[in-house]
Amino acid sequence: MFSCPRMRTLFRGALTTGAAFWLAGCAHIAATPPGTPLAQVTAQFGAPTLRCTDRQGRDRVVWSRQPMGQYAWGATVDAQGRVQGVESLLTDAHFQRLKQGVWTAEQVRCEFGPPAIIDTAGLPNVRQIVWSYRYKQDHTWNSLMYVFMGPDGRQVTKLHPGPDPMYEPRETLPRF
Repeated sequence: MFSCPRMRTLFRGALTTGAAFWLAGCAHIAATPPGTPLAQVTAQFGAPTLRCTDRQGRDRVVWSRQPMGQYAWGATVDAQGRVQGVESLLTDAHFQRLKQGVWTAEQVRCEFGPPAIIDTAGLPNVRQIVWSYRYKQDHTWNSLMYVFMGPDGRQVTKLHPGPDPMYEPRETLPRF
C-alpha cells in the first residue's frame, strides 16, 4: 500500500493512536473494578454530580445525566477513598428499592441523584410533590419514573413509570 517505509510507520502510528482513542471512548463507568481509588474514577469520568451519606451512613457518590439524560451511576466509597463497585441507578430493578421501608426525599436524592423534574400532581386537596427521573424502562422505552413524595414532599408514598413526553410525537390537528 505504501512504498515508502516512513509513510508505513506514520500510517501504523496513526492507526495505533486512533485505536487507543476508540478504546478509551468505550470505557464505561459501570466497568470500574471495586477498590479503584475515587480520585482515579474522577480523573477518568469527571467529578460526581452528588456526594452524600447513604441510608447506612456510608459515603456515596452519584454521577447523573439528569435532567436530560436517562442514566445515573452510583457507588459507595470506603474510608480509604476507594469505590466499592459502580452500579447503574435508573433501572426498574433499582427503583424497586423505594418500596422497601420509608424513604425521605434526601435519601432518594442520595440513592438516585437529583431528579429531572420536580412538580406537583393531583387535585388541590390531595396534591403531592412528584420527582420524575428520566430513564430507559426495560432498557428500551423512553420513560419517566414518577416518585410521589406526599403533600409535604418529605417521604415517598408511591412510584410508577410512564412514557416520557419529551420523546412523544407532537400531535397535530388535521388541516382542512
